[in-house]
Amino acid sequence: MRCALVTLVALGAASLACPAYSQELTGTLKKIHDDGVVMLGVREASIPFSYFDGTRTVGYSQTIALQIVDEIKKTLGLPQLKVHEITVTSSNRTPMLLNNQIDLECGSTTHTVERENVAAFSNSFFQYAVRMIARKSSGITDFPDLAGKTVVTTAGTSDERLLRRLNTEKHLNMRITSARDHLEAFTALKDDRAVAFVMDEPIVYGFKSTDPHPEDFVVTGTPLGYEVYACMFRKGDEPFRVLVNGVIARGQTSGDAERLYNQWFTQPIPPHGINLNFPLSEQNRALFAHPNDHALD
Repeated sequence: MRCALVTLVALGAASLACPAYSQELTGTLKKIHDDGVVMLGVREASIPFSYFDGTRTVGYSQTIALQIVDEIKKTLGLPQLKVHEITVTSSNRTPMLLNNQIDLECGSTTHTVERENVAAFSNSFFQYAVRMIARKSSGITDFPDLAGKTVVTTAGTSDERLLRRLNTEKHLNMRITSARDHLEAFTALKDDRAVAFVMDEPIVYGFKSTDPHPEDFVVTGTPLGYEVYACMFRKGDEPFRVLVNGVIARGQTSGDAERLYNQWFTQPIPPHGINLNFPLSEQNRALFAHPNDHALD
C-alpha cells in the first residue's frame, strides 16, 4: 500500500513503514528520488564544522548532514541512494542551491532574516559570537584598534556585512579585504597582509588551534553580534523542512547533539589530533534544550 504525502509531513523525520513513490513526492525529496542522488554542499576549511581532512569531508555539521541523508534514505526507501559532495564557498553556496546544483548545505552558514528571502533554514545547530583573530604581538585587543588598518574577512558572509557596517558607523577607516574562503583569509593574516581576520568565533578558534604555532595568535574583541548556523535548503518545501528539522531536534533533545559537540570541540580531531578546547556554551545548551529555527539578527 502506498504512503500518502500527508503521512510524510505528519511523521516528519520518522521513518516510514513503506517507501515513498515519486508521484506522491514534491520538491527536494522528489528531485532526490528521481535523480537517485543527494547533492550535498560541503566546505573545504570550515574547521571543525565541515572540512577536508586529507581523505574525506568531516566535521560537526558534516555529521549532521549525513544523519539527514540517512533519514532521506529511510524515508524514500532507498538504502543505496548515492551522495555527491559538492564543494561550496560562502559566495557561491546560495546560487548553487537556487540552481539545483546542491540540495542541502550544512557547513557553516549563518541563518539571517535577509537570507530568508532566497533560501530556507533548518533548526539552528550552533550559536556563536563574531570576533577576530590577530597576532598576539600586534597588541590588538578590540575593534577600535583596527582603525586605519587592513582587515580581512570572508566574502559573502554575514560577518563581512557586520564589519563593513561597523567601519561606516564608527568611522574607523579600515581597509577591508574580502577573501574567497576562510583559509585564504587566515593565510592573509599569517602573511601579515592583514592585522586581523574577523569571523565566527569557532572558525577562528579552529584556525588558531590547528596552526603549527597557536601561541602566536589570540582570539579577541567585543563580539560584533551573535548568530546561528543552520542547514540551508530551497524555500517552500515543507516535507523536506519537516524531515531536516526532525533529525536536528531529535539529536538535540536526546543528548546526541551534546555528545557530538564534545567530539568535535573538546576532544582531538582529525587529521592532526588537535583539541580546540571550546566547551559547550550556555547559549548552545539552551538551544539544544529548545530547538528552533529563528534567526538572531
